[in-house]
Amino acid sequence: MSVDDTARRQAMMGLLARATAEELDAAVERFRPLPAIHDLRPAEVGLAMVRGRIGGDGAAFNAGEATVTRAAVRIEGGATGVSYLIGRDPARARMAAVLDALWQDPALSPLVEDALAPVRLRLAAESLVQQEKTQATKVNFFTMVRGED
Repeated sequence: MSVDDTARRQAMMGLLARATAEELDAAVERFRPLPAIHDLRPAEVGLAMVRGRIGGDGAAFNAGEATVTRAAVRIEGGATGVSYLIGRDPARARMAAVLDALWQDPALSPLVEDALAPVRLRLAAESLVQQEKTQATKVNFFTMVRGED
């Protein structure tokens, strides 16, 4: 897998992780009837340690634990889809894994991306709202020049 392919898959998996259950369900419905799906790792809930760094470059420290749901499936044809999601939602994790597997088929990849277009639009709108809220709290500091110089 090339660096570009890896980056594209990471972006797709990130998009699937941020999609709601309703958005994933609507996307999966577009591909019915689905090919045969074999659960390699049934969706399961567990904990993952969250690590942080002060200032982004300081020494790493354990910030706490987060609930994570993961799933892995193989669809007929051999593609393996995986998903890791924050929270407890096995059905959502399985749907994300199925869409990841479908996305790996070159013929279906554009169709999966089209099916997830509403997710991209929602995330872009949420990002814009967050940017506007952040911009509203921005403080511009300046130094006044005294006339004595």
